[in-house]
Amino acid sequence: MTIHLYLSLLPEALIASMLSPEEFGAYYATGSAKKSRGQAMFFEVDPSFRHPYFNMEQALARCVPHEDGSPKSSVYLSVYRVLEHVDPSALQSLYLTTQDGRTLGLMPAAELPSDEANLHLYQEIAPVTPLVVSRLAPVPFYQLIVCNPVSLITVPAIVFTELQLGELATDPEMGLMDELPYTNTDHLRQCLTDVKTKFISTKMVDRTHSPNVHYRTIKNGFFVGNQDQLKYYPMPSPATLRTENYRWFRSANM
Repeated sequence: MTIHLYLSLLPEALIASMLSPEEFGAYYATGSAKKSRGQAMFFEVDPSFRHPYFNMEQALARCVPHEDGSPKSSVYLSVYRVLEHVDPSALQSLYLTTQDGRTLGLMPAAELPSDEANLHLYQEIAPVTPLVVSRLAPVPFYQLIVCNPVSLITVPAIVFTELQLGELATDPEMGLMDELPYTNTDHLRQCLTDVKTKFISTKMVDRTHSPNVHYRTIKNGFFVGNQDQLKYYPMPSPATLRTENYRWFRSANM
């Protein structure tokens, strides 16, 4: 049986498994005594990837079928400081799994998205999980917190996504929210107004925000990078998802 390497983001972990991405997503999101039911996000990692931080050979040696011949679901290599020790070039597809175990695969794009002058809302997913507003587009935002920090707060690598703001992107005080499912909206509006009117480029909205993402609120896609490389995984449009991945789309919007 083929052994896969998965970099889980919820929670952050490197896992060896004999399950395919779709099987692993269903297993990880819906069923085991070790993890309660919930959303899953994970990258498939190049199986040839090696790093001295991980005891790869020992873990792979333990990833063998059970006595009844069924595949081994998971062997954990690490649950700490995983992202910073995996080269982005080793990351293949990104998989998003809904709470009922339906998995959507995203491929990295050849180009990064173009910058926009509007306000932005970012959900950091790993290794930290704050919700942040910014005047910076995704690439400058990544550069600020990973490559060229201007404060004492920095991370060696990051995964984040940009969320939709609707009219708040241009008019944080009076813009309509178009039924976006955000809580504490007065505080969100104030944070957006601050980065629009004051001499600051980013502001934290919620420092202990859940890393779970309302998939329908994703504006463009997911970003993963360290100090050497940034990769972008674009999210298909709702129309494309409805046409080509209807069951996932329906599950993600329940």
